[in-house]
Amino acid sequence: MMNKIKKALTCVKDVVVNPKRYFTKIVADGNLEESMLKAFIYGLAGGVLVLLLRLMGGATITISSVFTAIIIVPVLAVALLFVMGGLLMLVSEITGGERDWEIAIKGLASVFFVYPVILVLNSLAFNCASMWVISILVDAYMLFLFYNIALYCMRGKKPYVIVVIAILGLFMATVYATDYRMGWFMLKNTTAGLSCLI
Repeated sequence: MMNKIKKALTCVKDVVVNPKRYFTKIVADGNLEESMLKAFIYGLAGGVLVLLLRLMGGATITISSVFTAIIIVPVLAVALLFVMGGLLMLVSEITGGERDWEIAIKGLASVFFVYPVILVLNSLAFNCASMWVISILVDAYMLFLFYNIALYCMRGKKPYVIVVIAILGLFMATVYATDYRMGWFMLKNTTAGLSCLI
């Protein structure tokens, strides 16, 4: 058990410190279950952490909130893994990279440690300004990770990868510049999102 924890911590450190070296080592070995388990566990960790933060904040814990934290959020994490995998395969096709579904899923699963961090950061937003700051920082970091996966894990051609990431960045900027940002904020933190309407 301790070896698995150490291995997970080493993976997190490598992704944060040297993503190029980490992502270039990912290969297809027929073990998709581990990637799905990673997404589920990180989703569970995120759900439980948010629940604990709400408890510490004095919120009343209901059966539905517990169910959401330990069942819905982890299942959504696995679903998100496959949705993002499809997007990554499309990006890889455009950029001339790998056409291997397993490599895409494994690359994405390796960065799912940010999922509980994102959930916690979103729940910490307490007003409109904090929602803006947290949302932009999180989205920018996710773009950075997606760039690294598309380039080093999926081995896309760098100029094409840069163009695709720039287009995604432009799309995000458009969302922030229009009223669509309210839906994005509400999805992340309803209370902080509502404060942006005032």
